[in-house]
Amino acid sequence: MVRQIVIPTEQVVETKDGQKVTSERRVLPGYVLVQMDLTDDSWSLVKNTPGVTGFVGAANTPAPLSREEVDHLLRVPTEQKVRSRADFEVGETVKVIAGPLSDFSGEIAEISPEQGRLKVLVSIFGRETPAELSFDQVKKLS
Repeated sequence: MVRQIVIPTEQVVETKDGQKVTSERRVLPGYVLVQMDLTDDSWSLVKNTPGVTGFVGAANTPAPLSREEVDHLLRVPTEQKVRSRADFEVGETVKVIAGPLSDFSGEIAEISPEQGRLKVLVSIFGRETPAELSFDQVKKLS
């Protein structure tokens, strides 16, 4: 008997065109956790499901995960922040849409995805001035 099927995911905040968009991303791409009583019938059902190519374990029998392993895979620590991700590249030109440098354009010199920040070289009075901005303070120029 198959009791539960889980695909481990996490929330990711992406910045697209200056807007924050929350999406779900698979933690273990290609893996599915199945809670079941391992009988010949349930094993045959899972093994013969289209798209199933293999199992974690030795030879032809899946290895059961301990409760601690499952909890570790599915747990989202409360102190963990939602990850930020942006589709920016070094050398790309962006427009500042928020903050004191609003309406200025500049070139991305550095990207810090862990902090969700960019270093943008903005031209002020003919000189390039580095400005550290968050992902949501800029947008790509089309």
